[in-house]
Amino acid sequence: MKRYVFLLLIFITTHTIAQDSFYGVTIDKEGATEIKDALKENNDTHVKLKGEIVSTCAKKGCWMTMKVDDSEEIRVTFKDYGFFVPTEGVEGKTAVIQGDLKKEITDVETLRHFAEDAGKSKKEIAAITEPKEEFSFVATGVIIEN
Repeated sequence: MKRYVFLLLIFITTHTIAQDSFYGVTIDKEGATEIKDALKENNDTHVKLKGEIVSTCAKKGCWMTMKVDDSEEIRVTFKDYGFFVPTEGVEGKTAVIQGDLKKEITDVETLRHFAEDAGKSKKEIAAITEPKEEFSFVATGVIIEN
């Protein structure tokens, strides 16, 4: 009987520990910098960052936003649309992303497209009338911690 209880405990332990999820090329977590720190130091560079996921594209998971601080987010897209992340259920989780960080101007059409993908109302989309200077990130690999 003790043997069965022991085996059951091993089974439960190994099957309830959530595994990290990997997307794109295989990366590891070592050497990842907090997003807010990287934005202070870099403008255009290949880096590995970590931070909290705020949202993902509700249509197909083709982008996600991550928290920089309490008032700012960074948009993460995926190199050549070669992979996607879940469309829901990852908000608030920590992600490690590796790829290219750039500061650029996002045009109105693209901002409106992102707003539409995020499920914003027609009124909210129409209110976007100016391009926005912002950091963007094109990821080659993503780890979502579970």
